[in-house]
Amino acid sequence: MGLQELIGSLGDNPYFGAGFGLFGLGIASAILRRGVVIGTVLFRRHYMTTLEVPCRDKSYQWLLTWITEKGAKKTQHLSVETKFTQIETGKIITKHEFIPSIGEHFFWYKGSWIKVDRSRSEKTVDFNLSMPFETVTITTIGKKRDLFYTILNEARELAVEKTAGKTIMYTAMGSEWNIFGHPRKPRPLHSVVLDEGLTDDIVNDVREFMTCSDWYIDRGIPYRRGYLLHGPPGCGKSSFITALAGHLQLAVCVLNLSERGLSDDRLNHLLAVAPENSIILLEDIDSAFVSRQDSEKVRSAYDGLTPVTFSGLLNCLDGVASTEARIVFMTTNYPERLDKALIRPGRVDMIRHIGYCTRHQLEVLYTRFYPEQARSVSVSFAQSVLELGSDMSAAEIQGHFQLYKHDPVGALEDMNNLRQGRTAVWQAQGTGNVTNNRGLCTIASASVNKSKGYCMLTSPINNVRPSEMVHNVNSLSGITKKGYQTLKYNVFSDITTKKGYHGLSSGYLGRSKTYNSTGIGYLTNRRYDNTSSYNRLLS
Repeated sequence: MGLQELIGSLGDNPYFGAGFGLFGLGIASAILRRGVVIGTVLFRRHYMTTLEVPCRDKSYQWLLTWITEKGAKKTQHLSVETKFTQIETGKIITKHEFIPSIGEHFFWYKGSWIKVDRSRSEKTVDFNLSMPFETVTITTIGKKRDLFYTILNEARELAVEKTAGKTIMYTAMGSEWNIFGHPRKPRPLHSVVLDEGLTDDIVNDVREFMTCSDWYIDRGIPYRRGYLLHGPPGCGKSSFITALAGHLQLAVCVLNLSERGLSDDRLNHLLAVAPENSIILLEDIDSAFVSRQDSEKVRSAYDGLTPVTFSGLLNCLDGVASTEARIVFMTTNYPERLDKALIRPGRVDMIRHIGYCTRHQLEVLYTRFYPEQARSVSVSFAQSVLELGSDMSAAEIQGHFQLYKHDPVGALEDMNNLRQGRTAVWQAQGTGNVTNNRGLCTIASASVNKSKGYCMLTSPINNVRPSEMVHNVNSLSGITKKGYQTLKYNVFSDITTKKGYHGLSSGYLGRSKTYNSTGIGYLTNRRYDNTSSYNRLLS
């Protein structure tokens, strides 16, 4: 049989014809399917515009909020975010916000259909946020890149509008900055009272720096500014920086140099990616680095980690890889502990002391709390405080005024609160709070001077250092030249040494006389002048 006859016989075979037809149909379908895929790819590449926004991008949350409020506001597929918002009165309220859920959403915007695809990868986790990695992809038909610019700008403006007039605090999370807490109502600059002229001095310097970038660039000077505020605790260093940020509409980025896991590289990265228009705050800069003798004690805390080194900090502030367009504020209670290399010009350009209240500050503080009072009253208050002979911080004065919110006369006449607050417990010197059954407890409204009280007490009471005992307390009820009379509520426990309260152990005093199982309580009309009880308590 020839080839021609074979082909003819196959053509007459219905099974072969059907099989060949199916084969041809399959090839045609595959070609068509491949053509559709290629055509779709070419169409998407040349006639569609796609924008991908990962969750690590700063505009990610802005975009989700914009899509909910301006874009796919009619979508029925939502996720909830619970936020805390501060209203004008300062009260914090809970607010639930809906955002598009995982999946696809469609909406019409400015003459174009837009597809939003929010996807989540369960296998990939953003360690900075401790959340699954998410991506929002926006797609529209046509070459409309300008449309996406418009959307992003509107999303940014919407976010700025929500935080307008508020101070935003950032904290470092991993290698990124995240908003800490909620945007807060800015603190008025005049609410932080510094010495005369000091506020204007710092504010004018920061404002001038922010407006003269060209001057730095033209002269080849790195465009950055460093400030060091030092002084005793409670005098307003951190409060002033927060108020300054609110006054100049800046954010505050709080960076803890003692954080475990913070390395030189990460510190440099954090300074480089700090949010625009922000102040970088390094509080208690003196405590960031331990001394040589203490290094072994903290080695275990950093085991396996690389802490920030002093040279690394110097290079971040003013090194080859240091960033520009940056404002750094440092605070310290002990400026004498700082290395000269840290505070040299270029790293710290302005150093200012914020100390205890001066006469000017006392007068201004009184006037601010009681504006209806005459100026002569504020002058009298300042004079009364100065006559106490003890330095007072702004926090102590403010605490005094809080006890007399609506009583300016009481704030002026009752100086006992300020006197005992400064000399009785010595909280500002690091001894901490004194609570019941621990050392001196509840010494409110009392008086002890060198001739009537603990003039010979040199042994520590719990954690109170000998140099910070109650040598100069001016008022402890019931203490006269006869010793202790009606000393209630003041419990001394765990005093067993022979210095100070001689012979006082476990509630026993002197000649086997027990007065309360916790130490001294209710010593009424008794005098102890022998060597087995209160040695030298008479004067």
